Amino acid sequence: QVQLVESGGGLVQTGGSLKLSCAASGNFFRMSAMAWYRQAPGKERKFVAHINWSDGSTTYDASVRGRFTIAKDNTGNTMYLQMNDLTPEDTGTYYCKSYHPTQAYWGQGTQVTVSL
Repeated sequence: QVQLVESGGGLVQTGGSLKLSCAASGNFFRMSAMAWYRQAPGKERKFVAHINWSDGSTTYDASVRGRFTIAKDNTGNTMYLQMNDLTPEDTGTYYCKSYHPTQAYWGQGTQVTVSL
């Protein structure tokens, strides 16, 4: 079993920045990757960014490429999402996801609200 806890969300003005964290605990041995997704009110959850846990390679959705940076710490149990130049379209609940050989896990989410 793996537990994921997101933090760092909040209210920010357009053009501002936030840094989200996702801390993993439990049996995350053999975790192959982690990712961030977001869900705007009334819409489906969508992919934001992905990081391979072994080599650190990253993938981004086109809507955030160049503004967001996904990273992991050297202890191997925390993932980050640095978000810059935020716009109201970035508003939503941000979820982290971890990938394992037989299943994936989700965190509970952290709310990001970007005002005009």
